Parts: sequence; C-alpha cells; structure tokens
Amino acid sequence: MPAAIEIVSFGYLHDEPPAAHLTIDLRHHFRDPHVSPELRYMTANDEPVRTAVLGTPGIAALALATAAAVDAFASGPSVGTVTIADGCAGGRHRGVDRTTARHAGRERIPRVA
Repeated sequence: MPAAIEIVSFGYLHDEPPAAHLTIDLRHHFRDPHVSPELRYMTANDEPVRTAVLGTPGIAALALATAAAVDAFASGPSVGTVTIADGCAGGRHRGVDRTTARHAGRERIPRVA
C-alpha cells in the first residue's frame, strides 16, 4: 500500500512553518500574484491565480522534484504519512496553488498543468 501524503499550505507572515518531512519556501523564487492588483484579492481557487503561478518559470521543475522527494520518503522503511508543507508569504496564492494541483495523473502529488 502506498504511503499516505499530506500537503499543507501555510503563510510565513501568519505562523511558523508546520512540522513536515519537506518544507518548500516559495516566497523568494516564484512570482507572487499578490503584487498584481487584479489578482491580489483572489486565491488559488481562482483560475487567473493558478495560471499566473503555474506559468512561473521553475515551478514545473519544482513540482517534479517534490514528487521525487515524496517517492524517496515513501520508499523508506518507516510506515506513515509523508507531510509536505508549501509556504508563501500569505498562504493564499502560491502555497495553496501547489496544494491543489495534481502531478502526472498521480492523485496525491502536486502537478503542473
């Protein structure tokens, strides 16, 4: 049976990062939709935000690297949930988008369209 995977989104401006096997800091390397006035009050549940985030150079490679890291954790000798924490400044745009995406038909791993 494959390991369970929990993907948590959080904002560094609100709280400390949650406990996780892998914490991904999206603040400094990926475009922040909040800086765009038309996206500022939207969330990752809105298509324009998802399009902006997933169109950011490097995010596809990060999603694939995250999937590889999850596979590595899941293949270890311990049984249990693998927790991935995706953090951005506020937790409404980049982190959430990674959380709601799906990877290459694998229902439990973030994906880039």
